Amino acid sequence: MRLKDKVAIITGGGTGIGAALTKAYLEEGARVVIGSRNPNHYKAFAEGLSKEGWPIIGLELDVTRKESVDQFVTNAVQAFGAITILVNNSGISGQNPIEKEDDDRWMNILQTNLTGTYHMTKRVLKEMKDHSHGRIINLSSVLGKFGVAGYTAYCTAKHGIIGFTRALALEVVSRGITVNALCPGWVETEMARLGLREWAEAAGLSIEEVRRQAVAAVPMKRFTEASEVAELAVYLGSDASQAMTGQAINICGGATMS
Repeated sequence: MRLKDKVAIITGGGTGIGAALTKAYLEEGARVVIGSRNPNHYKAFAEGLSKEGWPIIGLELDVTRKESVDQFVTNAVQAFGAITILVNNSGISGQNPIEKEDDDRWMNILQTNLTGTYHMTKRVLKEMKDHSHGRIINLSSVLGKFGVAGYTAYCTAKHGIIGFTRALALEVVSRGITVNALCPGWVETEMARLGLREWAEAAGLSIEEVRRQAVAAVPMKRFTEASEVAELAVYLGSDASQAMTGQAINICGGATMS
């Protein structure tokens, strides 16, 4: 029970990596609040776990809107008390080639992945007590370490998350709060499947072929499991990680070594 009696907010906590994080945190003793702007992504998931006896609630949350963030955090504190852990997991991806006239995808990705992390962190820090196990964990990506053609918005946001993590870690270190980032590579999630579909369509290849190429580029020759990312997030949320802050940790099967 490495997170016993901790109160954790996990944004985007009902699907993909977020769902694995939520289950892992609950199993380690945390009380968890998850949120998403899509009720289909949090409501049934949270209600199902709650009926099984787990201490979890799911609430509507649009991280791009400050008023939504404020209401969400207020409700979370009313439900479970002072927040000890924030996992900024909400994120969207997608191609946005620079020659495209439409800027909507650029703006949506930056506002959700980067500005949304800023909004959530700023608000939650008001609810974190000094020297009381404060932990902030930001989801970046290996695309925060290198670039991929056609993904300027996503790469920009994920590089930004690492910069945000490093600067904020220094800003709150005197409060006994740590700030770290996780940088997954390919993970077995719907977001990864979307990426493979976009790659296949752009290259005129089959899904099977682009997946083969993606796996071949990973030294371990497999995608990471969401549960593996969750286990690392549990460690960063636990007492064992108290000497770590300002780090951007790769969990990518060796992909960043290529």
